[in-house]
This record gives sequence, structure tokens and C-alpha cells, in this order.
Amino acid sequence: MKHALITGGAGFIGSHLIDRLLAEGWKVTNVDNFDNFYDRAIKEKNIKAHFDYDNYVLVEADIRDLDNLKEKLTGDYDVIVHLAAKAGVRPSIKDPVTYQEVNVKGTQNMLELAKYWGVRQFIFGSSSSVYGINPNVPWKEDDCVLMPISPYASTKVSGELMGHVYSHLYEIRFIALRFFTVYGPRQRPDLAIHKFARKIMKGEPIPIYGDGSSRRDYTYIDDIVQGIRAAMEYKGSMYEVINLGNNQTVSLLEMVKTLEDALGIKAKLEFLPPQPGDVPQTWADVEKAKKYLDYIPSIPYNEGIRRFIKWLNNHN
Repeated sequence: MKHALITGGAGFIGSHLIDRLLAEGWKVTNVDNFDNFYDRAIKEKNIKAHFDYDNYVLVEADIRDLDNLKEKLTGDYDVIVHLAAKAGVRPSIKDPVTYQEVNVKGTQNMLELAKYWGVRQFIFGSSSSVYGINPNVPWKEDDCVLMPISPYASTKVSGELMGHVYSHLYEIRFIALRFFTVYGPRQRPDLAIHKFARKIMKGEPIPIYGDGSSRRDYTYIDDIVQGIRAAMEYKGSMYEVINLGNNQTVSLLEMVKTLEDALGIKAKLEFLPPQPGDVPQTWADVEKAKKYLDYIPSIPYNEGIRRFIKWLNNHN
């Protein structure tokens, strides 16, 4: 039985990945500190079903505390999937020091553990935010002009670079996956699709920062999990950075219209000034993911929204 160590496994992406791994017969150790960025009860609900499996272990710990991690974890892992992080562009502007501590020091601690234990496969959850304001769309991994414009984005760039160091020095295969606006059931409540849907249902105005023309490459959670699983099995080169996106863009106003159609409710819009740190568009070139991971996003945006609203109606 293969054993995966997942950090941040009580969160949105991590809990879906663990669903998949447990269904496939993996042994899973989940490290999560239940950060108060959003309600702990939401994360507890995400992982409730995981305790039905004898091959699942939850370790409540903070990735900043290396000694505690060494004490609580066994080290007998085939792969580490490091998803734990302080999330969010705008909050990182308010508290950049904590983001640095968690996302950079925490990532280095996990790489130190991989070195210490001899774990040779390390998957890192990076972000499309590393590209910053880059007009060369769709964004390709070999575009070396990374211009992050938020502390959060800069910590993800740091994680990718640190992974290269550890891969080079200690023969750890490091795969950085740049996630593009992931959505679906269990999506974090602070993210736009989830937040907007709830506001529409309550008849509350939706904040539109800017003129609504900003565009995002929305990627359904099942496609992201498929990409992570493929990266866990990848045995090619020792260091890669790979986009996981949907390879299409949707404007903010188009996203709201899709939610209106799915809910059958007209939204109230409140236009506000653009927010610092927000990029005007994200758009993933996924040819590398297709080549290296056989990754082909299979859930169209409209279908993904339909599935999300169905989940939301059942969990409201």
C-alpha cells in the first residue's frame, strides 16, 4: 500500500485529492493546522468521511514547526503533496510577514523533511498568480518573466525556486503545479464563485472590483485532482513547473451571468474600484501538462458551475 503525506488536506483541493487516494486504496496522512482563515467547521466537514478509512490519519500540526513535524510524523512516505499555505492575494497585502513565514519557511520545512526521510517525490501547489501582469497569453511555463504583484504570489515563486535547489542538491523530484482559479464543491467560501453565489441567493449586492472585464481561467476541481494524481506518478525529469488550467477565460461579468442562469436569480451588482494585487486576466497554456501528465481538462465551465450550484443547494 502506497503512503502519501498531504499537507493542507482538510482544505478544498486537499480534501478532494484525499477522497480520490482513499478510493484508490492509498494510505494517507493529512497534516493540517485548521488555520482560521475560514471556519474550522467547514474543513472538519470536508474530511468527515475520511475517518471511515483505517488507512487515514489526521495530524494536526503547523508546517512552521519543524521539530513538531519530525516528532509527529513517521516519515515512511512514497510522496509528499504540499498544498498547505496561507491563501489569498488581498489578505497577503495586509499581512505579508505571516504569508512569508507559512508559505516560504513552511515549504522549506517540508523539503527538509523530504531530505531527512529520503522521500524522492514532492508535489508543490503553486499558483497562476506567479505570472503577475503578463500580456503574453496564454501563459506558458517557459516564460521566464515572472512579475508577481502580491506577497502571496511572491511566496509561490519562492517555493518553486526553493524546490529547484532541493531537487538539484538532494535528488528530490519536485513538480510545481500552477493552479488556475480552482472551483467546485467545497470551494473556499471567500472565493468569488462561492461568495457571489451565496450573495445572489440572499439578495445581497455582489462587489465588482473594476468594470467587470477582468478574466479568469476557471478550472474544475476534478481536473485539478487528475493533474495532481498524474504528477504523483510522474517519473521523468527531476524538476518541472506545470500549469493546470482549463485553457479558456471567462470575464467577471460572464461568470456572474452564468451564476444567475444556474440559480435562476438576478444578481445585484455593486461596482467598486480595482483592488491592488489583482491581475486583469489569467489564461493557462496546458500543452506541457498534456505532454507530461496526459492532462486534458474535461469539465466545461458551464457544467462545472451547474455541479457547484447543485452541491451548494444541498449544503446551504
